[in-house]
Amino acid sequence: MANALFPTMTLHEFENGYWYVDQLKNFAQRIGIPAAEKLRKDELEKAIVAFLRTGKARLPTERSLRKTGVKDVERGLNLKLRIENYTSNRETKDFIVEQAGRLAPQVREKSGVWYRLNRWRDEQLTSDEHPTYGDLVRQYIVLNKMQRFERIPHGRYINFVAEFLGADKRATRAEAIAAWTELKELDVPKNYVSWVKARADFKPFAPMLRLMSQGDAKSSPKSADSHLGKMLAAAGRNHRPDPLWFWLGPNRR
Repeated sequence: MANALFPTMTLHEFENGYWYVDQLKNFAQRIGIPAAEKLRKDELEKAIVAFLRTGKARLPTERSLRKTGVKDVERGLNLKLRIENYTSNRETKDFIVEQAGRLAPQVREKSGVWYRLNRWRDEQLTSDEHPTYGDLVRQYIVLNKMQRFERIPHGRYINFVAEFLGADKRATRAEAIAAWTELKELDVPKNYVSWVKARADFKPFAPMLRLMSQGDAKSSPKSADSHLGKMLAAAGRNHRPDPLWFWLGPNRR
């Protein structure tokens, strides 16, 4: 697996690696991506993928990358206020959650909702729709009522956690994050199916497994087996690893 970004790397090397925002920004600046320092991580990834495919450095978004004037939070947030200079901070989020609770008390926040709400806001603003904070609150409610979110093209972490938790309702977010941490170190695409395949391909000796698992009362063989049963079937695999090993995350090895 490549451990550094370079202009002649293959798309396979880029997509199988895990890159931090600072690495992506530095590389994007080196290859001439416009306004690289102001781009989100998903936008940086999109721009770099396009560069590796075409050799051309282009701005990957139409959204305004320059904010001027008074921030919306300083103007006083209310449902009729048009979104002009949005600030993603605790005050803004608390306002949205509080207003949503008044309109739909039964709605509970879903994992990944803020990413999708922010992308919806960007789309509205770039389309000159002039949304208000009332529109934003209502979209927050709509998103939280969805049974399942669509996959995000560049949201690898968000997609992984959602699929990990969706494959087994008994799995915890801490287990999903531990699995993601492990996946980042593997030379495979950064998605849930690839993680399951990688786990299935690794079969340690049983004596070693027993030593590793001693005293690990929190391991969940049934839960792990559920993950494998659902995902390996979809991946076309016909064998299973020891389910106990499946849950031995990087902090247990």
